[in-house]
Order: sequence, then structure tokens, then C-alpha cells
Amino acid sequence: MTGAGLTSPVGHTPAEAMDAILAGRHGIERIEEWQRHPEMLTSLGARADCDMKQWPRKTTRAMGRVARLALFATEAALRASGLGGERGRRVGLAYGSTHGSTEAWERFALTLESDNALLGLGSNAYLKFASHTCAANLAVHLGIQGRVITTCSACVAAAQALGAGYEAIRYGMADVMICGGAEELHYISTGVFDVLQATSTSDDPDASPRPFDRERNGLVVGEGAGTLVLESLEHAERRGAPILAELVGYGTSCDGTHITAPQPSGMEAAMRLALEDAELTPGDVDYVNAHATATSVGDAGEAEATHRVFGDGVPVSSTKGHTGHTMGACGAIEAILAIEVLRRGVLPPTRNLTDPDPALPALDHVREPRERAARVVMTNNFAFGGINTSLLFRSIR
Repeated sequence: MTGAGLTSPVGHTPAEAMDAILAGRHGIERIEEWQRHPEMLTSLGARADCDMKQWPRKTTRAMGRVARLALFATEAALRASGLGGERGRRVGLAYGSTHGSTEAWERFALTLESDNALLGLGSNAYLKFASHTCAANLAVHLGIQGRVITTCSACVAAAQALGAGYEAIRYGMADVMICGGAEELHYISTGVFDVLQATSTSDDPDASPRPFDRERNGLVVGEGAGTLVLESLEHAERRGAPILAELVGYGTSCDGTHITAPQPSGMEAAMRLALEDAELTPGDVDYVNAHATATSVGDAGEAEATHRVFGDGVPVSSTKGHTGHTMGACGAIEAILAIEVLRRGVLPPTRNLTDPDPALPALDHVREPRERAARVVMTNNFAFGGINTSLLFRSIR
């Protein structure tokens, strides 16, 4: 991993985001414009207010908000990596999101309700909400000539993009892969979770979400983007690139049972596959960044799966208490935070975890910043459809 860039509700650089988390700052807020939808159970969200006006219109005319968030993070990652203008068929891209721009899709749909509807549609309208809008726009903007992989797989989109990039390099199909995911905040995508009664019912941004807590009452949807530049070691060393960490293991599995109810066995399988891929044991892992969205069923299944693999011997925390659930972006944002753990030797806490749910298997919950020299860390993400991912990162020191 030679470059990392992000935009998130708690910061717009890796260092800024981790500094905020360790200082106890969060990005959860009450979204006042959602009050026009009184049927919504939730009023909380987490926005990433980065500079979205820095590019000329020619660059962003086919981009909705989600693709522009992706562009912000990707340009930052490329600057950090020093990759410059190197492209060619050996440089590829893997990028995902839950879907395209919801804001653009809403505008498109409302236009179709008017007279002479097709005359009111802009030529780029569809391109903004196409499912692969992030990957397509980034590929064109960056001049990518190698493989382009789109991972529109809900909350594991970014993690699967990292896994796809890792495999492309490992098996000799690419020298460099630019990988990540993005998500934009919108009342419609939040409403999807709301109708499932999975969103937080609290009106207090300081009190929610509460991953693994006895009083957890649902997730808070957030937005953002994260991008990582992956390279083969030989390629990185040849150009003198800064090396942040190694991605050494990737596991992905599917429950194959239920569209929304996660299964501990599937989550466990992804973790064990990542360990097997990395040729590591559970005892080699120094920290686990959990998916833990603060839903009743999701946290329970994840706690069970994590305990099956690690018992209570490995520190575990969820950074979603600070960032909210950034859905298609969370796998990359949390991977970047995991790399910060390797670099700093400090574990981030789970915000609002004041009373760990006694009904869940015991874990070594990190409830305050904890100093620990970590060499290997794991990040886990799980999505609708029973799709599970696990990634392992190792320090280069």
C-alpha cells in the first residue's frame, strides 16, 4: 500500500480522521432537511463536507456526489503515493459503491413524471447514477488502460475492491491497482434502512450509534470515500515509493441463507479464509476493526463470529461510532484507519460503548484509546445478501 486518501465525517486525510477519533470527536449530526419526511424514524446522519468545487465542470459533468467524493479521495491517494502519470495496461482500478448517485437518480425519476419528460433529461443524467459511476468516471479521468473492476456490493463494496486489486497483483495480472469505495448521504438510501427499522431512533448525535452496547438502537448512515494505491513490492521499490503497509490476506464468503439476516458462520468463514490466505493464525492478529453498525442482529452475529475465531484475546473496536456507517466506502475508510493503527501503535475506541451487551459473547472491547504496538490488524465488513469480507494488513517495520 503506497498511498491512501479519504474524505469522511471526521476528517479529510488519514491523519486528520484518526486524530479526531482518538480525541473523541465524531461526525454524527441531526440532519434538519430530513424533517420534511416525518415518517422517518431516524434524524441522524454523518456528512463528509470536503471541497466539492475544486474541479472544472468539464471534469465533473458526468459525476454525481458519490463520484466526486471518490475523486477527492483518489487524487489524494495518488498524490501520497507519488505515482504520477504512470498508466499503461499494467495499471488498473477496482472501485465500488452501494449504487450510483441517489441525488441524481431522484432528480431523474422526478423529471420523468413531467410532460415531455425525455426533453428534460440532461445527456449525462444517467451517468451520474449508473451503478458503476465511480469506477467509470475515475477510469476516464485518470486515463486507466488496465483492468477496471466494479464492486457494487453494498457495505462490502470497498473491501471487495481492495480484495480484487490484491488478487490482480498477487496473480500477476497488474503491477498497480487503485482501489476503494464511496458513498453519498441521502434520505432515500437512509430510508432503505429506516423501513427495515435498522436506523437509530435517537435524536441525540452524542449518544448514537452505540456498537456492541446493551442500549444500541440502530445504525447512523454516513458518507465519504476511501482510496488506496496497491502495488507489487518490486514495482514500489523500483520507483522508490513510500510503503505504508502490506495487504497480506483476503477472505470473502457468502452465507447463502437470507438476504438481510447475517449468519455468524459466514462471517467466521471470511475471517478464517483471510488468515489462511495470509498464512497466519488468530494469535498473530493484534487488533480487529469490526464492522459493528450498532444494529441488534448484526452486532450479535458479528460478536459470535469474532469470538469463535479469536475468543476474547484480541482487542476489538468499531470506528463507526465516530464516522457513522459509510456503506460502500466503509471498507476502504476502515482499512486506512487500520493502517494508521499500524503506524501509530494506538488502537481507536468504540464510541458510546459504555455498557457492553452481556447477551453477546465476551470480546476484548477497546473503550478508550489504547497504546499497543500492532504488527498485524484485521478489518471486517458484511453486507446485505450475506456477503462477507475480511482483510489483513501487516506493518512493514
